[in-house]
Amino acid sequence: MMKPALLLLVVMLALFKPCASHAGGFLLVANKGDQTMGIIDPAAGQQLATVAEDGITGHELVASPDGRFAYVPIYGNAGVGSPGTDGSLIRVIDVAKRQISGTVDFGAGVRPHCAVIGPKNGLLYVTSELSNSITVIDPATLKIVGSVPTGQPESHMLAISHDGRRGYTANVASGTVSVLDLEEKQLLTIIPVCKVTQRISISTDDKWVFTSDQNTPRLAVIDTAKNAVDRWIPMPGIGYGSAVSPDGQWLVIALPHANQVAVIDLREMKVAHTVDVPRAPQETLVRPDGGEAYVSCDASKKVAVIDTQNWTLRTLISAGKTVDGLAWAPATSQN
Repeated sequence: MMKPALLLLVVMLALFKPCASHAGGFLLVANKGDQTMGIIDPAAGQQLATVAEDGITGHELVASPDGRFAYVPIYGNAGVGSPGTDGSLIRVIDVAKRQISGTVDFGAGVRPHCAVIGPKNGLLYVTSELSNSITVIDPATLKIVGSVPTGQPESHMLAISHDGRRGYTANVASGTVSVLDLEEKQLLTIIPVCKVTQRISISTDDKWVFTSDQNTPRLAVIDTAKNAVDRWIPMPGIGYGSAVSPDGQWLVIALPHANQVAVIDLREMKVAHTVDVPRAPQETLVRPDGGEAYVSCDASKKVAVIDTQNWTLRTLISAGKTVDGLAWAPATSQN
């Protein structure tokens, strides 16, 4: 018979997995001011490590579907449309090894910004602001394999339909949304929205695209069948980054000037809840299982964790300086 102390040790070893998050993955954050990518264990409520990007500043990032790699476009040291350095690289970071494992070089300053993995083909799509296009990259070879014109300057953020066929960019200064055929690599149409728009997201059924007016506290709801604004949702503040819950019922959107997050009921198309968070919330992400929402609060160096069952602030996690972009990296055996 196994001794009690030995039995306890065996049980503990069976339950313990090094570096594995009980939330099923890790939250990756773009610490703009530190020029690093942070790796957060949301179950432990702490930033485990940072990886220097060895360049100017990355604002956004995305993880590979298996959680092994993160892709960090190096945008530059300025805001959209403002003078500053023009980034020309994408850093590829090995999440488990916590180091840069590769680089994509555009060969010129294009201010790469928002990266999205194609849900069907696994290609990497990156907004390339100064070339008025989306650049298409093969993650296996880290080679540029194509581009899609947006027909507008300052195509800052990108959302892709769940069937991988359509792309939608928020074109900041022109206040428009470009609709892209990603299979044919063509611009289909440009939707007028407002004077200045920011950020973009898409519903789980691909029927609606959401982008925020930057002069009036309201959210544009675009009908993707008609490629036109269908309605406006009033909000208690100017909106910014938004994310749809996996069940398709809720849209979680940051309100930077109000220091709040609004939760929009997409069945009713109206704000159902607001949650107070630290200063200047930027981006939102809902965990794949829907259990928590995360909000980067850049002026506070915090990530707010919101309980999606009762829409209350659960806790705050310390991150880096001017934390912004968020991505979810599923836990793998190599993590």
